[in-house]
Amino acid sequence: MHIGRIGIWSPELRDPGQAEEAAAELDRQGWGALWIPGLGGGDILGDAERLLRATDDAVVATGVFSIWRHPADEMAAGHARLRKTYGHRLLFGLGVSDAEAARAAGGTYRPLAAMNAYLDRFDQAPEPVPPGERIVAAMGPKLTELAARRSAGTHPFLVTPGFTATARSLLGTGPLLAPYQAVVVDDDAGRARTTARRFLATFIAMDHYAQSLLRQGFTEADLADGGSDRLIDAVVAWGDVATIGERVRAHHDVGADHVALHVITDRPGPPRAEWRALAPLARGRCSRRSDA
Repeated sequence: MHIGRIGIWSPELRDPGQAEEAAAELDRQGWGALWIPGLGGGDILGDAERLLRATDDAVVATGVFSIWRHPADEMAAGHARLRKTYGHRLLFGLGVSDAEAARAAGGTYRPLAAMNAYLDRFDQAPEPVPPGERIVAAMGPKLTELAARRSAGTHPFLVTPGFTATARSLLGTGPLLAPYQAVVVDDDAGRARTTARRFLATFIAMDHYAQSLLRQGFTEADLADGGSDRLIDAVVAWGDVATIGERVRAHHDVGADHVALHVITDRPGPPRAEWRALAPLARGRCSRRSDA
């Protein structure tokens, strides 16, 4: 499965009223993959099918669904059904979420054991989900190593290029490394940081993401009040298109195969103007540095 060097990650692509038209436009722009978040649950298979139906080339990826909310046998059957209709264009990103999600599902939060067991059920399904068509949201070293053994690779959330470099060293040269990268297309520092902080504050307050950020070298002070400027600048690429292109390249330079861009705005609805502005990145343009 080839997902290209760069894709779009978008909650708005789960909106039944707007997703298909937006997805078709993104496909024409040349993005390698369209990522939809899944931790909130809902009909992730139906939403993925809507995007597959609207597109011709882009891979549709979940980024990510919770193993506590979606039974493995149902997901494997859905994957097989969609593969028969749309070919090998559906990449399942899956995550262990947090202890609260495990308790709500009546489970025990043992991330490695839970992910292993879920992948076992994928392998044992009547029509298995191939390892190359599943990817794990791995933030720590043990889960990253598991992802390298049992899936296409990893899709980490809220990470810096430094994290990407470390993840690549753990994965080795083969597995896919596709970090999420939040972006704000705005070169006004105060306004861009405010937009980023408004979105990220909820995630920064979640323990598993907070612990990941602390492991990346941030401090408790960086996590306070929705995130310090230092943290926001490190995990969100803001500025003009060329500046955002430099952050994408920074991930690629240290081992990312693909970068999933999430455009954050202060407006409701799909950020189609920003997607159009960023479209040259999908075609390998707008970097300030030469490819030589």
